[in-house]
Amino acid sequence: MRVGASWRKPKGIDNCVRRRFKGQMAMPSIGFGSNKKTRHMMPSGHKAFLVHNTKDVELLLMHNRTFAAEIGHAVSSRKRVEIIEKAKALGVKVTNPKGRVTTEA
Repeated sequence: MRVGASWRKPKGIDNCVRRRFKGQMAMPSIGFGSNKKTRHMMPSGHKAFLVHNTKDVELLLMHNRTFAAEIGHAVSSRKRVEIIEKAKALGVKVTNPKGRVTTEA
């Protein structure tokens, strides 16, 4: 469970949240964490690297086995096509190549 930056652990003696009463908000707990080596890893074995332009793709040239490019949300469709072409030329995997890219049928 993700909580805001202002969240503080309840410490009052009568606090219902601390005592975990039914109907109250849940307190965050450690839960089931994943292995440190495989954390943030996609099923393909790559870690996502957010890309906004073609220069960002060039950064992944030396790390194309561990990182995969993920095109940012605010990138236009014209720039997306350029990023995908650059990634293909450099051998970098793109996780969302079909997003907002129109192909002429």
